[in-house]
Amino acid sequence: MSPALVIILVGSLVAASCALVGSFLVLRKMALVGDAISHAVLPGIVIAFLLSGSRASLPMLVGAGAFGVLTVLLVELFHKTGRLHEDASIGVVFPVLFSFGVLLISRYANQVDLDLDCVLYGEIAYAPWDQLKLAGQLLGPKALWLNGLVFAVNLLFVGLCYKELKLGTFDPELAAALGFAPTLMHYLLMGSVSLTVVGAFESVGAILVVAMLVVPPATAYLLTERLSRMIALAMAFGVASAIAGYGLARWIDASIAGAIGVAAGGFFLLTFLLSPRHGLIAKALRHRRLSEATAEQMLLLHLKAEGQGLSREHLGRRFGWSEPRLEATLTALTQRGHARRDNGKCYLTESGARFIEATGQELIRDRG
Repeated sequence: MSPALVIILVGSLVAASCALVGSFLVLRKMALVGDAISHAVLPGIVIAFLLSGSRASLPMLVGAGAFGVLTVLLVELFHKTGRLHEDASIGVVFPVLFSFGVLLISRYANQVDLDLDCVLYGEIAYAPWDQLKLAGQLLGPKALWLNGLVFAVNLLFVGLCYKELKLGTFDPELAAALGFAPTLMHYLLMGSVSLTVVGAFESVGAILVVAMLVVPPATAYLLTERLSRMIALAMAFGVASAIAGYGLARWIDASIAGAIGVAAGGFFLLTFLLSPRHGLIAKALRHRRLSEATAEQMLLLHLKAEGQGLSREHLGRRFGWSEPRLEATLTALTQRGHARRDNGKCYLTESGARFIEATGQELIRDRG
């Protein structure tokens, strides 16, 4: 298997794993939890190193996972006091735990190759050469096995608990009333997030994991209002980001993880601009159409109230519109037969009167 294919597969597995749980984080407005966990696990890594005396992956993952769960528990504990919001609880917990990890490194591991670069900011470019060895046999890149296992666990968890997670995300009170244990589902979800972050940061880096947890699900959120479709789109955007990011990194000879993050941001920006329903361009067009419709209704109402033909000069002074806007409004009304122009004046037609009457009745029904 070529190194390029390994890198793309690892990036795709990480992106898919993050999309499965990250979609629920985005919907629950807990996007910063992934960032908190990725930093708060540092003391767990240091303690695992001090106890085991080595940088083997298993003790590191166990230590990091334990502090990932501890982070979630502390955030929930502070939030449930009712005095701190979720974001404030996160802002309290992860800087303290991260600082505690830095303190442990500076005090007990200052002369050892155990720093932020090696324990948090992994490099996906090294994934093809870190091989998994079992009974003297090389089984392939360790990152593929580890992240493949994490993806399988997340897929199984979301598949088995999809109904409970969905209901707990959108209506936790109803979920509790139906006996779905939303609190348990919440902790299971946070445990899955911890597993995803801890399992991936050694091979791809914590920053890329955080980006994949938030950016592809946020991109998918702009395109659909169905949870199942959002998860599928988030996974697709994540995999596309891994492929496009690797190509970008090869093209400009830069960091692969950074390029994948930039690619994910690029997909988000395009969606933010071009989304049919929530994109900036679509919103601008809807605002323009609403403005045009309002202007046409105002002009027709004024013609009806006056009961006679009105000159362009009168209409311009009455509404304070620019000449191009007045002309565009008159042209649209004339083309639809709601108004007619004759000898420099504008007149309301029978079609226009019926349109105004129907519009007024619709407004009355809406307000009623």
